Amino acid sequence: MSAESSDPGHGHSPAAWTAVIIMLIGVIVGTFAFWFEQPWVVVGSAVVVIIGPIVGGIMARAGYGVKGPKYQPKGH
Repeated sequence: MSAESSDPGHGHSPAAWTAVIIMLIGVIVGTFAFWFEQPWVVVGSAVVVIIGPIVGGIMARAGYGVKGPKYQPKGH
């Protein structure tokens, strides 16, 4: 193996984390809303889940993705 890896980073970037957290909040709220029979909240949380990847894509294009200039990988 060479010193420089071709590993894409597996999504360990601020853009990926933000997208996942937004979608996770949408799923959690939607699950509780489904249990409590609140259909308008279920639909709203579905919209939040759809917004998550859009926000992540915008952040990646703004430089916060794995190969972006504002991304600083952390050592393990």
